[in-house]
Amino acid sequence: MLFQMEASGVRADATIVLFWRSFEAAPEGREYSDAAVRGIETLAVVDAHITKASTHWRLERMARVDRNVLRLGTWELANRTDIPRAVILDEAVELAKAFGTEESSAFVNGVLNRIAEDLGRHDTTPPG
Repeated sequence: MLFQMEASGVRADATIVLFWRSFEAAPEGREYSDAAVRGIETLAVVDAHITKASTHWRLERMARVDRNVLRLGTWELANRTDIPRAVILDEAVELAKAFGTEESSAFVNGVLNRIAEDLGRHDTTPPG
């Protein structure tokens, strides 16, 4: 949905409706994915974190897949404190491996690690 929203310039709500009408996807992920797309729609905050953390890469020069995986990971790090940092980074790296270039996973991992540090997201070891 993020890729489509960026490519078409269509707003989040219209993108969400089109996605669910056009694709078969697991319904149990709908609430989460819709919230993420709506949360990322206002790119200024998310993109500011990415720009700060990717010192030698301008956002517009990043591959579209990398940029949108970073947007999702950044939104999750900033807004989903119920999900451990390590899980967010691992899922983003897996998406980058699956849909990006050979270098995407390392790039995404490095940038999201910096963003997590900037946001004060640290993994904690469960007691016991």
